Amino acid sequence: MTATSTTPARVAPKFPWTGLIALAAATFLSVTSEMIPTGLLPDMSASLGVSEAQIGLLVTVFAFTVVVTSTPLTALTRRWPRHGLLIGILLVLAVSNGLTAIAPSYEFVVGSRILGGVAHGMFWSIVGAYAGHLVPKEQIGRAVSITLGGGTLAFVLGVPLGTFAGHVFGWRLSFGLLAGLMVVGALVIWRFLPAVQRDADGASSRRRDRSAPKVRDRSIPAVVMVCVIAAVTMVGHYAFYTFVVPFLTGPMGVAAGNVGALLFVYGIAGAGGLLLAGSVLGPRPQLGLIVTLLVTGLSVAVLALVAAQPVAALVAFLLWGLAFGALPPLLQTRLLHMSSPAFRDTASALYTTSFNIGIGGGALVGSLIFDAGGLMVLPWCYVALLLVSVVLVAVVGRLERRP
Repeated sequence: MTATSTTPARVAPKFPWTGLIALAAATFLSVTSEMIPTGLLPDMSASLGVSEAQIGLLVTVFAFTVVVTSTPLTALTRRWPRHGLLIGILLVLAVSNGLTAIAPSYEFVVGSRILGGVAHGMFWSIVGAYAGHLVPKEQIGRAVSITLGGGTLAFVLGVPLGTFAGHVFGWRLSFGLLAGLMVVGALVIWRFLPAVQRDADGASSRRRDRSAPKVRDRSIPAVVMVCVIAAVTMVGHYAFYTFVVPFLTGPMGVAAGNVGALLFVYGIAGAGGLLLAGSVLGPRPQLGLIVTLLVTGLSVAVLALVAAQPVAALVAFLLWGLAFGALPPLLQTRLLHMSSPAFRDTASALYTTSFNIGIGGGALVGSLIFDAGGLMVLPWCYVALLLVSVVLVAVVGRLERRP
């Protein structure tokens, strides 16, 4: 005699593609807004009557604003509805870019970038968690990957297209178009992104969990070390990358009209590195980090040595993009491998802060070196900091082997 179950089969919830794509679009716009001055650096410098180093400092101002304001503002708005807050953030970013487009002076641009940095920091403090609220626990990784894919697309398409438009039609139009797209993005979020409900008690519990490991959790030293590696690596990268356009048009001899296309190809190479990190290097992030750090350093060194040789320089430039594209996901994977489950939320927050410190610090260091020693010193400073990161990765490996 066979027993028949009367329990209805569990139906898996439909994967929220539309909402996640809306979040990815918002991420694309936010990252493009952050990085677009790097592609328009010569144009903005000439128009505003300041040095290229001062325009490079706009990236520093933006990133340091994120570091200083994101944590306190996130705490102040913790009870606000996330859906409405995301819409408001995109509208503030629209205002920031619109003000930059009509800025009469460099000081006005600095003020508009500070406003954008405040909104950008708030955006990154909630977007990953929002994606997680849309899906069951077993689908969180997939949802977050789709959302953050918009950031990769910003480097592949957003910054190169903004650079191209700025060279052809003027940098102010690029910021104006970005402001208009931010408004469209806010409308997309309003229309297609489902609102989420958050459990206040669960949030309180998570806050207690985050505070508890500060004394006892043995993974903290390794987590802090990975965050230091991220900061050091990003300082080196953005010290050079902030001034990559003058390097392309100067030592490499690339025509100004071709810079956007070359940055687009660099972004494609970076996307290839992202795939490489997920498929080949991801299971062994310790080895992957050492390999990609060394290959990045080697490619940048070769680029500095053969900048005047078009074919060799192009190969080195693309290899740099490929290797560096794998670094951020490998760093984050290493962080999660080293952190205890109870400390992962706090570890991720520390990683985000260290990453932005690296971006802002790199632009600042690059500006100082550019003024003091010239453009060709920047790639060698980058190589030196990458070697420091390799040593620190080895130290992390020793920490992992401790009982």
